[in-house]
Amino acid sequence: MSTMIAIAWSFIGLRRRKDFDEDVAGGFNYVYVIGCALITVSAFIGVLLTAVHFAVT
Repeated sequence: MSTMIAIAWSFIGLRRRKDFDEDVAGGFNYVYVIGCALITVSAFIGVLLTAVHFAVT
């Protein structure tokens, strides 16, 4: 869960340097990072496509 929270904050660009350093020191499983990032980006694109669909119709 901490990996998902760290990626969510990083995705919107609101991550403090201290928190980033703690995350790096704690170590991440990069498979989780890549998987969570792909899911987050897919959800973001889905929201954008849905918004465009409702705006056009």
